[in-house]
Amino acid sequence: MAPVKAEFAGVRVIVTGAAAGIGLATAKAFAKAGARVGLIDIDRGQLGRAARSLRAPQVARVVADLSVPDEASAAVAAAADELGGANVLVNNAAIYVPTAWRGKQAGPGWDRVIATNLDSVYHCAKAALPWLKRADSACIVNVASTQGIAAQVDSAAYCAAKGGVVNLTRAMAVDFAPAGIRVNAVAPGYIDTAMAIMPDGRHEHAEPVFKDFYLKRRRIPLGRPGQPEDVAGPILFLAGKGSSYITGQVLAVDGGMLATY
Repeated sequence: MAPVKAEFAGVRVIVTGAAAGIGLATAKAFAKAGARVGLIDIDRGQLGRAARSLRAPQVARVVADLSVPDEASAAVAAAADELGGANVLVNNAAIYVPTAWRGKQAGPGWDRVIATNLDSVYHCAKAALPWLKRADSACIVNVASTQGIAAQVDSAAYCAAKGGVVNLTRAMAVDFAPAGIRVNAVAPGYIDTAMAIMPDGRHEHAEPVFKDFYLKRRRIPLGRPGQPEDVAGPILFLAGKGSSYITGQVLAVDGGMLATY
């Protein structure tokens, strides 16, 4: 009996924000499925550890600040060049900075979040486009957020950026379809990543108010925050053959949170 071929055997995947959290879980899932994986992140040390943790036919790693357009473009080009091409781009890099409505912090905080969470999606996709056009079953999966669909207090910059990713995904799907490139997004809800660690070191999902409102009272119907692996699975689905007729869609990965009120 012939061995079963891994779904993504030989497929070249580039993941941004790949050193931890959803990005690392996604890179590991693709590697396990046989893909050659390119990792891009700003944190050199963490990126090195992430790369060493992958068991993949090939791992490329590029250190870059994706909030800088030239660095974003160069990073994607470098990863694709090392992998020998690109079939899949996962735009995951993001930061969270509370929106300040008073004082001098409003401008820098806003600009940094928009540049990292929204602008980088555009610049990375543009840089990957020549490679994707030459690839089979090419696609882009953007990581948006439920906060790009429904707002949260003190998060105007993050909400605006992720809302931009939601509609940028649709625009890219329309623009890239003639080249055979599909573009979709996932919108994670509350996921256990470093972004859930508050400035004072407390974990948001361990707070009594979160446990009461979101878990006990079932604001999240499934009754738990998600894990990075809960998001990696849908990303692989949207990049795989089983979704070959899906483009321009945003899949909420939120335990049912947006289904209730």
